[in-house]
Amino acid sequence: MLELQVKIVGVMFILLALFHAFFPNRFRWRQELGPLSLMNRQMMYVHLFFIALAIFLFGLLCLTSSDALLNTALGRRISLGLAIFWGIRLYFQFFVYSAQLWKGKAFETTMHIFFSLFWAYASTVFLMGYLQW
Repeated sequence: MLELQVKIVGVMFILLALFHAFFPNRFRWRQELGPLSLMNRQMMYVHLFFIALAIFLFGLLCLTSSDALLNTALGRRISLGLAIFWGIRLYFQFFVYSAQLWKGKAFETTMHIFFSLFWAYASTVFLMGYLQW
């Protein structure tokens, strides 16, 4: 059952990585980043690419190696690392991003709730994998 949960998280990671392709248009980066220096503007795009690539690779790891993540010493350590990583991402959702970004806005509130649940789900699945539940 837990192996299936790891694979579900993997599919969700891959989808999230692919959605990153739409971020520049969605967040109007052409206009918003226009005043930045060329270096800072390009760093935003490069960081976006590598974040998306890392999330995509997390997803592939979950899909192709779920058994190893749950049943080997190295896999369990990787699962612990992923639980910590996504747990910190959940913390940022509430304590780093301002609530002004989503409160009173239907789409943004929906996304805030969805991603809060997703980060909690992902970190819980990996923590359970580490703890062998």
